[in-house]
Amino acid sequence: MEAFLISTGVVALAEIGDKTQLLALLLASRFKKPIPIILGIFVSTLVNHFAAAAVGQWLMTKIGPDFMRWGLGISFVMMAVWMLIPDKLDEDGGLRERFGVFGTTVIAFFLAEMGDKTQIATVALAARFHELPMVVAGTTLGMMIANVPAVLLGEVAAKKLPQKLMHGIAAVLFVVLGVITLMSPLTL
Repeated sequence: MEAFLISTGVVALAEIGDKTQLLALLLASRFKKPIPIILGIFVSTLVNHFAAAAVGQWLMTKIGPDFMRWGLGISFVMMAVWMLIPDKLDEDGGLRERFGVFGTTVIAFFLAEMGDKTQIATVALAARFHELPMVVAGTTLGMMIANVPAVLLGEVAAKKLPQKLMHGIAAVLFVVLGVITLMSPLTL
């Protein structure tokens, strides 16, 4: 349950002001069809984060616990620093209406999430907790917690959320996870 709760919280906070949240706002304002957008975000996140978590668990078995502990600890601290750098989204976003609202959302979110903070966090969380289903469920829920309001409420909600505070809290959580990871032995 710890893996689920931490994954949910970290990703929900990390996602505020992230490029994929900006993408959710863009899709909502462009298509004005929240249900297919929300479903597209869910499917894309589930597939992307499952793959990321699988990579995290695979890395844990190949690298070894000591090296992985240091790598994870340092990567959590680096994620804390990255959290303090705001994301921007290109105006165009590469969207194509020919795939429909759902298809466009799935493709756009999947591509936007590649190498994103939340995807890298998912790799690290899966390696740290060894609970792939709980990490994927948590990171997916965190993405939905941050993005569904963006889709439903649009730019008004995004402008009212204290992004710097949310990113600061997420950065602190990443530092704490990094320190805990560095201080505790990992097991295979």
